[in-house]
Amino acid sequence: MDTINTIGRRKAAVARIYLKDGNGKITINDRDLEVYFPSPILQYIVKQPLAKLEVEGKYDIKVNLDGGGYKGQAEALRLAIARALVKLNPEDKPTLKAEGFMTRDSREVERKKPGQPKARKHFQFSKR
Repeated sequence: MDTINTIGRRKAAVARIYLKDGNGKITINDRDLEVYFPSPILQYIVKQPLAKLEVEGKYDIKVNLDGGGYKGQAEALRLAIARALVKLNPEDKPTLKAEGFMTRDSREVERKKPGQPKARKHFQFSKR
């Protein structure tokens, strides 16, 4: 099997992955998954598509992660893995789509406006 590469995004995080046959090793920015994401919850988020299709331990995944926070990075990586698995086997798409792993969460942070403390918050109005 050739290497399959896909991209996943969430907020400001971008995950580029390279998936190939192997023994289940996930390497993120030249570090192991458990080192990069010490939280078991984030490790679980990353492995969700693999667990759903019961293919944990079948593929080696090399990841370039950039931008955002740790939660956004984990969700971007989950999307990229799901997309790669669908590229590999298109019949798996309905299963992953039903779980919501194929949907790109497009919510971004709204910019701060001038003359306001935040994006939507306003300073207190005083008539006098």
